[in-house]
Amino acid sequence: MHRHLLFVVILIEVTVLSIAGVARADWTRFRGPNGSGIASSDQPMPVRWSASANLEWKAELPGAGASCPIVVGDRVFVTCYSGYGTSREEPGEQKDLKRHIVCLDSKDGKVLWSKTIDAVLPEDPYDGIGVPAHGYASSTPISDGKNVFVFFGKTGALAFDENGEQLWQTSVGIESDPRRWGSASSPILYKNLLIVPAAAESEALIALDKKTGKEVWRQEASGLANSWSTPILVEVNNGRTDLVIGVTQEIWGLNPKTGKLRWYCEGAKSNSFCSSLVADGGIVYAVEGRSGVSIAVRAGGQGDVTKSHVVWTGRDSSRFGSPIVRNGRIFTVANGVASVTDAKTGERISRTRLEGSGAGSGQDYGSPILADGKLYYVRQSGEMFVLQADDKLEQLAHNRVINGGSELFNATPAATDGRLFVRSDEHLYCIAAMGQPVPENALANRTDGDKDDTPSAEGSGQNRAGRGDRQDRRAEGRNFDPSAMFKSRDTDGDGKLTADELPERLKGRMEQLDSNKDGAVTLEELKKGMSRRGSGGRNRGGPRGNPREGIPDRPQRPEMEE
Repeated sequence: MHRHLLFVVILIEVTVLSIAGVARADWTRFRGPNGSGIASSDQPMPVRWSASANLEWKAELPGAGASCPIVVGDRVFVTCYSGYGTSREEPGEQKDLKRHIVCLDSKDGKVLWSKTIDAVLPEDPYDGIGVPAHGYASSTPISDGKNVFVFFGKTGALAFDENGEQLWQTSVGIESDPRRWGSASSPILYKNLLIVPAAAESEALIALDKKTGKEVWRQEASGLANSWSTPILVEVNNGRTDLVIGVTQEIWGLNPKTGKLRWYCEGAKSNSFCSSLVADGGIVYAVEGRSGVSIAVRAGGQGDVTKSHVVWTGRDSSRFGSPIVRNGRIFTVANGVASVTDAKTGERISRTRLEGSGAGSGQDYGSPILADGKLYYVRQSGEMFVLQADDKLEQLAHNRVINGGSELFNATPAATDGRLFVRSDEHLYCIAAMGQPVPENALANRTDGDKDDTPSAEGSGQNRAGRGDRQDRRAEGRNFDPSAMFKSRDTDGDGKLTADELPERLKGRMEQLDSNKDGAVTLEELKKGMSRRGSGGRNRGGPRGNPREGIPDRPQRPEMEE
């Protein structure tokens, strides 16, 4: 009898540990567990790979996207878009815009199911420096282990079960942010709530019942404008959890049950907030802004906690990528440079320039992740870097999974059970430590124009992501870097661009750009012309000088909790 009871107890313990182990290994939301960017699995991760070595599988996707893959058990989920906004020269018609959610087998990359969703129109136009930088599938899905939830901007939030059956669809607004840069923030889960940061759609944080899609609470605030940050949950004490998000000029801590504001503090002095926060030991860290603004603030408190809870402020910079905090160190990667900062003081410990072909050019949108004691970082060009996650940040490898070609990699990878999942605007890749040697010349003499001769790339020649203009976009950083574009186009090195040397989308503006009417455009003329274009009108929600026209008046911050 006692032996039988002991066997049952051991069986229960093994089962519980097994279930817990699976849960710990999953990567169920943007940047993994609570948005930390840190993999919980301790299995050995790959260090070197190529298009022909240690690439476990490669799957073609139905469209482009900047959203990140998530991994739930033996399934991978990723979102895409197609039909509109695949090329600057020929963006197409908005009526053809489709969103997709794809479920793949994590073992072999086979598609288990795929669903297509019609877009709610009108959408933000594929124009300017906003939407073309990331497209119409930029929010990462999230799963509770059973169902998967997606956010498609004006098309709303949707829920699907494990078999791909749509459970519900709920609108969270159809407005546009002042710049008309589109949707990018990702939803999170808190108990039975799906919390959607609908900053662009209604300047609101909205909580939906995850079972029914019905709205539970909504907090609207104009301070959410120009924020593309994804919230995190921070445990203040055993009885309190704060919902924390970065917005322009401030950091907010809210009650996740009601959305009411508990505390706020002065944050990054930036006119937008594009990265996401991380937390460790009750301290929230933000790294944001082109000029470099970083801050550490202790979660908790009530009202304005700037003087009482801000631990330090610094000058670290990370325009789009989010930081990682681990073992008293903050790791960031921006502009081809990886940095280590002391989490207690905000003082920089070291900086390391990523070494590799083209490592210093272009704009990158992904964030680093940490797994097996290593930092993994994917650049827009498809270059993938592995660094030792310590104070020296030694670069261990510089890899690629494409032999040239023109795929764009704008998503943060996922890491589970010793495997790395990376998506481009064409494919989803699974990388693993398979013991295969990487050819020494795997990265030698490859350019964006080289032929992609990887096996499954054959036959995928449809213009899903504007292949004809990708090389221009890469030089421009997709956020339009005039200097990079100018250098790539000035083939004769005379410091001027004729109409024939300009990209197709700028040739019609030759007369406007050529301010001295000498038949050519200098770099200074190009910068001035593009600056005038970005100062109002087409990239904003209303007429020049009044970007909030048509947007309702709202309080600066959400309702305060009493």
